[in-house]
Amino acid sequence: MTKIFSKKELKNNLFILLGTLCISLAVVLFFLPNNITTGGTPGMAILLHHISGFSIGAMVIAINIPLLIWGGKYLGRLFAIRTILAIILISFFIDFFSKFLQLEALTNNILLSSVFGGIIIGFGVGLIIKGNASAGGSTIVARIVASNSHIKPAQVILFIDLFIILCSIYVFKDIEKALWSIMSIYMTSKAIDIVLTGPLSTKVIHIASNKAELLSEKISESLAEEGTIIKGSGLLKEQDKTLILIVLDVKKLAQLRNIINENDPEAFMIVMEASEMLGRGYK
Repeated sequence: MTKIFSKKELKNNLFILLGTLCISLAVVLFFLPNNITTGGTPGMAILLHHISGFSIGAMVIAINIPLLIWGGKYLGRLFAIRTILAIILISFFIDFFSKFLQLEALTNNILLSSVFGGIIIGFGVGLIIKGNASAGGSTIVARIVASNSHIKPAQVILFIDLFIILCSIYVFKDIEKALWSIMSIYMTSKAIDIVLTGPLSTKVIHIASNKAELLSEKISESLAEEGTIIKGSGLLKEQDKTLILIVLDVKKLAQLRNIINENDPEAFMIVMEASEMLGRGYK
């Protein structure tokens, strides 16, 4: 009982509350009035609402109840409780905003609705995930399938989202809006990444050089950066190779290029995205 009311759990509940508000507002203000769908439970609920006439909130509950019963043992007790809370809040807020407050669309422009609706839903889903829960629907199915097969959860979610988009063509009789739905889902995925990993402007740099010690010294002096020197060998065993590994802010990348060109023009540099940074001052 004390665990449920702990500081950490209250923080999880706050993330879930904010996340469900974002998802609900995106559905009511952007998707529902413009006949655009999105992925996961909200998207399927919008389609069922247009087919059956039942409220979107009711459809959210109807979709998720059998999934929760089916996948309860795969979720874990606390995760399942948080997920149920998220589903109930999404259902309540969507019906509250659309039926009682009768909020109108912020815009009737399909492009703006797809982009901003997708971004806001992405932030909502990301916040719910940060609250150690899920928004139900495809996430539950993905966990179940992944637990019983070699299929990755992301592949299951992608398949479900594509199925929803294909169904939207039948429901709305509009291929163009289905294409806008794909744009919306893409924006959602990008927004989820930003919430979960932060807007990182950091690059991972690999430098293969025969003058590794000289480059390391110049990098430390000019950029005040630390790194790692990795010793290895080439494909031909007699070739000794030295690799410098550093993590660098993108603003310093031009300076690094100049240092390499001035001190070892023959060096080979690879620049990669850093999707998440942990430890040594990074959060």
